[in-house]
Formats: sequence, C-alpha cells, structure tokens
Amino acid sequence: MSVYEFSARAIDGQEQSLSAWRGQALLIVNVASRCGFTPQYEGLESLYRHFQAQGFAVLGFPCDQFGHQEPGDEAEIRNFCSTQYNISFPLFAKLEVNGPNAHPLYRYLRQALPGVLGLTSIKWNFTKFLVSATGEPVRRFAPADKPAKLTGAIRAQLPIPAQRGDEPSGQSA
Repeated sequence: MSVYEFSARAIDGQEQSLSAWRGQALLIVNVASRCGFTPQYEGLESLYRHFQAQGFAVLGFPCDQFGHQEPGDEAEIRNFCSTQYNISFPLFAKLEVNGPNAHPLYRYLRQALPGVLGLTSIKWNFTKFLVSATGEPVRRFAPADKPAKLTGAIRAQLPIPAQRGDEPSGQSA
C-alpha cells in the first residue's frame, strides 16, 4: 500500500488522486489558519518552492478538529493562505484526521507511522508526514517541528538530488 492509492477533495472541490504526485517525495501536513503553528506556512512554502524542482511537494490538508482553529470554508482558507502566506503548494478541502470520520489517507498514515508511545492519533495541527518518492510514509514530525529542521530528512527522500549546502530561505517559522 502507498499514499498513491488515496484521493481527496482539492480545495477547489475536485476529487484529486494522490497518484498525481507519483515519483515525488511528499510532506503531508494537517494545517489550520488560527493556530499557534500557523506561521509554519511560511517555512512549508519555502520548502516547497526550494525542493519542487527535485521532485518534492507539500500537500496541505486543513483540519478543524483541534480547538476550532480552522473555522472557515474552503474559499476562506484559500484566500487566507494566498493573501497571508502566498501559498502555492496544493491545498485540499477540510477533512478530519482523527476519530470515526477520519479520512482514509490519515488512517493509513497514522497506522504506518504511530506517534510518541505508539499512539496513532494526530496530536495537533501541523503534524507532518514525510513520504518517499515510492509513496511509502518514512517519518512523522510533531507539530512543533519547524519546517527548517526538516531539510535533511527531505533531501534524503528526493528523487533528484539537491546540491549539498543548498538550504531554503525564509525558514524562520
């Protein structure tokens, strides 16, 4: 099984197969607009722009399960991400990551890469899953893990090698 076997509704409402990113390393992130970690959007966008040519994509999945921190509809989310953070990486429609209505992609990711103490639930917004270019989940990062700290792990999964010492800019968040 791989992430390519799943699909989700894109933020524009169209169903999108994750097989569209076959052969790319992915960072799958549950995001929110009103979270203390929301400034990570800047770092995620920087990673996306920097490593995209080497076969890398960030996929953002808005989620409102944690403190009602993503209350808007898809149009509001898209507008926020565009105007506040100039997001160009793919965004999807809001979904649930925990519980009986969790999206199948997130059920798969949680089982493939349990969190601390083997717990399979998602702890909070901005939990990140790094996926290899073959579609296999390889590493889970906590919400507090800043995007700037993920460059080495991402570089190791790129199908097209990046230059050593080549770091993304704007990695403060």
